Amino acid sequence: MTQTWIFPLIGVGATAAMDVWSLVRRRLFHTPLPNYALVGRWLGRMVHGEFRHRAIAQAKPVRGELAIGWLAHYLIGMAFASLIVVFQGIGWAEHPTWSTALLVGLGTVVFPLFVMQPAMGAGIAASRTPRPRAARLQSLINHAFFGLGLYLSAQVLGNWMR
Repeated sequence: MTQTWIFPLIGVGATAAMDVWSLVRRRLFHTPLPNYALVGRWLGRMVHGEFRHRAIAQAKPVRGELAIGWLAHYLIGMAFASLIVVFQGIGWAEHPTWSTALLVGLGTVVFPLFVMQPAMGAGIAASRTPRPRAARLQSLINHAFFGLGLYLSAQVLGNWMR
């Protein structure tokens, strides 16, 4: 029987898969890596009552923002992986399906497009960025890789637990 603690581990693996894709994408397409220091800055500024920014890059930096951003990145991935329990139940980890993993992965793109980007000054679905369509496509692909990572991590961890 699968234990609930496996889902955060699946989330770590899925988040790592997304990070590996970012490295591949940078090498193949010369795109910049995500800047998790800005996520850390956004979260760190919340302590000061600042939840929305015109441009997060221009906001006053916070101490440890890079570490905060990376920690948040992985904690969010762990939380998103736990959504599978809501939709499929705990038994999914024993018999993971790629369709569920991909749907959850793609579904998680709602958070950056409609919460993070607007709050950080990029507008809804990156509408205030220089290339909104490219940013949206990049987000979708990143989260598809997160979904692929959910499936692969569940497969690896499931085999390891048997």
